[in-house]
Formats: sequence, C-alpha cells, structure tokens
Amino acid sequence: MKITFKLFATLTDHLPPEARRSNQIELDVAPDAPISQIIEPFGLPPKLVHLVLVNGKYVAPEQRLSTTLSEGDVLAIWPPIAGG
Repeated sequence: MKITFKLFATLTDHLPPEARRSNQIELDVAPDAPISQIIEPFGLPPKLVHLVLVNGKYVAPEQRLSTTLSEGDVLAIWPPIAGG
C-alpha cells in the first residue's frame, strides 16, 4: 500500500537526495508494517525521532512498535526542536 513519508528539519538529510527539497517521499509498505519498521531503513537516530504524527495525530513512543498505517496515510516525523 502507498503512504506519504515526511521528515522535517535536520531529518530531511535521511531522505534520498531527490526528495529532500520537498521533504517527502511516497513509500510502498506492507499493511502489517508498524511505524518502527517503516522508518528503520532510513537510519534515523532514535534520539532524533521525537514527534511522530500519522495524519496529524500524535503517536506516543510506546505505540510506534505496534501502530500500523492505512492506504494513503501520511507519516510525519520531527526531531526535538529548541528555541527561545
């Protein structure tokens, strides 16, 4: 099934070069693949996988090993952001 995978801020460096400008890529994933398995091939440092959203809804860290997606879903990941 097809999903949209988005990475933000410094995480965009983990996308293929052609996808970095738009910060997203379309992926074909297995219907039973949890979020953790979908992001694994991208080599994201675990401490930088901070805010995980599926269709704009937050997914807590303990749910990322079991939460699966549906056709057309958008998986977005943000690193920790500091400001002042």
